[in-house]
Amino acid sequence: MDQMGSGNGNTNALTTSGLTIRHATASDVDAIAAVETLCFPPAEAADGETIRRRIAAYPECFWLLCRNDGPADAADERIVAFINGFATDRADLTDDMYDDPSGHHPQGAWQMIFGVDTAPEYRHRGYASLLMRRVIADARAAGRKGLVLTCKDRLVGFYARFGYVDEGISGSTHGGVVWHQMRLTF
Repeated sequence: MDQMGSGNGNTNALTTSGLTIRHATASDVDAIAAVETLCFPPAEAADGETIRRRIAAYPECFWLLCRNDGPADAADERIVAFINGFATDRADLTDDMYDDPSGHHPQGAWQMIFGVDTAPEYRHRGYASLLMRRVIADARAAGRKGLVLTCKDRLVGFYARFGYVDEGISGSTHGGVVWHQMRLTF
């Protein structure tokens, strides 16, 4: 995920074809919140303060896919997609996790995924898939048992392509929506 990327000091950067995958920093809060607002209805979207608390507690659990369309030395990168969540020993994703970053345990058995966001103008280019493969690889390298996410019915097939298994309707009612809980076990 930096010398190759944004120059923000994040030494775990990966750069490919003008794209950089890196972890979040406090300076990313507003840009992340803007993408989140474009991707989810208000009842489901995390607000800026929630994102700020999450990044303060677990910046390593925010994977940002950034693009720099300017000259090679330009510092104007744009977050085009991101995935965030936290690690925990709890096996199921529950609504309290979205707002309470204290549940994060860096050595937790499961990587929870709270959101997979791609800015609308960058959708259908494979960016979410590229990022998901990176998150899966990082979770495996961290020794986790696997990953857990919830999604709407229309996205079950998308996540199944990565090996996630639909466990049925989740107990989550986040945003007043029906969610499927999906699990990828290593």
